Amino acid sequence: MNAIINFASNLIRGVSSNKDVFKFNGGVHPQDHKAESTTLPIAQLAMPEKLTLPLRQHVGYIPKVLVQVGDSVLKGQMLAEPEGTVSAAIHAPTSGTITAISEQVIPHPSGLPDMCITLTPDGKDTWMQLQPTDWRNTDKKALVDSLRSSGIVGLGGATFPTHIKLRTNGKSNVHTLVINAAECEPYITCDDMLMRERSDQVIKGIEIVQHLLGAEKCIIGIEDNKPLAASAMTTACANKAMQVKVVPTLYPSGDARRLIHLLLDIEIPNDKRSTDVGIQVFNIATVLAVYRYFEFGEPAINRIVTMTGNVVKPQNFEVLFGTPLQSLIAAAGGAKADTTHYIMGGPMMGFDLPNEQVPITKAANCIIAAAPDLFVAPPPAMPCIRCARCADACPVNLQPQELYWFSKSDNFEKARDYNLFDCIECGCCTYVCPSDIPLVQYYRYAKSEIIALDKAKEAADLARERNDFRLARIEREKSERVQKHAERAQAGKAEAKPAETSAMEATKEQHSAKQETATNVETATSAPTDKQAAIAAAIARAKAQKLATANAAESPTDNVAATEIAKTPEVEAAELKAKQDKQALIAAAIERAKAQKLAAAQAGLAPKNVENVSAAVQAEINETDALREKVKLATENKKSE
Repeated sequence: MNAIINFASNLIRGVSSNKDVFKFNGGVHPQDHKAESTTLPIAQLAMPEKLTLPLRQHVGYIPKVLVQVGDSVLKGQMLAEPEGTVSAAIHAPTSGTITAISEQVIPHPSGLPDMCITLTPDGKDTWMQLQPTDWRNTDKKALVDSLRSSGIVGLGGATFPTHIKLRTNGKSNVHTLVINAAECEPYITCDDMLMRERSDQVIKGIEIVQHLLGAEKCIIGIEDNKPLAASAMTTACANKAMQVKVVPTLYPSGDARRLIHLLLDIEIPNDKRSTDVGIQVFNIATVLAVYRYFEFGEPAINRIVTMTGNVVKPQNFEVLFGTPLQSLIAAAGGAKADTTHYIMGGPMMGFDLPNEQVPITKAANCIIAAAPDLFVAPPPAMPCIRCARCADACPVNLQPQELYWFSKSDNFEKARDYNLFDCIECGCCTYVCPSDIPLVQYYRYAKSEIIALDKAKEAADLARERNDFRLARIEREKSERVQKHAERAQAGKAEAKPAETSAMEATKEQHSAKQETATNVETATSAPTDKQAAIAAAIARAKAQKLATANAAESPTDNVAATEIAKTPEVEAAELKAKQDKQALIAAAIERAKAQKLAAAQAGLAPKNVENVSAAVQAEINETDALREKVKLATENKKSE
């Protein structure tokens, strides 16, 4: 009946019917619980006593803190700048003082604390000087680069930095912009109320994004359970290059790939992105934040949050980032007595919050107060009966029952082969399972284990690669050393060849010098022997002469005869010959000494007869010198006579 009423309402308002909508496989239709929080308009939440701003509010690297404890900041001032390409900035939601930078519990499935900046408001709410941008007359690249410091991320729940999605990689041009306004999860109505009350601003934001992407056309997809929002958007985008398409209310039509299939009948391959086929998808709240940034210069400091479930007055609120959850609960009239816990996000893909003191972040589109009558505790899981209802409900056309068996048995390779990572964890299989098996939990477990194994394998491969490089380097250095040694040896041989020739010649010369020196030494040694013989002959003659003189004294006649005999020509000739021989020997000895000295000087050697001689040799030399002196004196005396 509701479907008929919605269809008629769409026809009356001129909204495009779903005749040109292309249904995807599977999906479920749980009770939506949206009417409870759409009866009241969006309210402005009062300023809390403190704001806790987690640094981890987006996909990617956490930003770098720019402030210190005790700093006074203005509203909109950057508190942490983006670090790396995939990152987003954090800004002050109001003016005040930084009172702490420490770890605190944040809204995360792990429930673990993380680094946060605590800001105590001063109550003045003083803005910093804002700088609006004329986006129509500014370079597109400059506009996209400025978005990096805006802090804007995907406000549909993915929290992917917006400036990354607006960067075209040059491989494919985006020709179609899809605006995701399906809001398919139960209880969540923030986008519905945003389109109802601020459709003009949303359309202006779409125009900016369409301009930055260069998209030729834009399609806005809205589920048929939001007729007022569809009507408001249709009126706002009249006479513009935009089209509103109403799609059936079927979970998970809000998934980007499912919505593209619904609106354009295009199936995105599992190994590609939508931009690879020329399509980009943006959320309603994200394009509104882009509009406010360029039009007024306002960074991302707040968002619309649905507070619903087991509270007194479910409603949508405009909440500053960092506001404690308990302030939001109090603004909704407080939680009812039987409230058990709180869920962030929708009941299908959301997670339980650790306590009421956690802050509201950029990903918090909805807070549900859970109660036993709203969320019945799941019964114990029963064995799988292989009914294949999960396969019928899977919007990605997987085999959930097979993935369940592989995940349960830790057969991760088979799970990967069955495209485990194509699972979007929408929870449709768990929702329809008659055995109440928490299938999504098994898939999350298997994914985490596979990711851990891949990281370990990557680390091992890196270590092995580094070791291989190390061994190759050692082997290369060893080969280089061997080659250098061989080259040095070859060069040494080449240099040693002429040196060896020179050495051989020098050796020959030295050997000749040694032989000549030895000859000189032998000659010098034999010279004293000849001299001694001459001296002995002279002494003998002297003795004979003395004897003859004595005989003559005794017999004058004999003396005269002896003198005459002594003075015979033969004797005189013998004496003259002895004298000449002696002088020739002395001259030859002097020449041999000079030659020996010259040869020793040329060969660099000292004569063996003058240096390093023993005491016996030196005594013999001295005796020879003495004999030479005697001969010299005798010769001189004889000349004088």
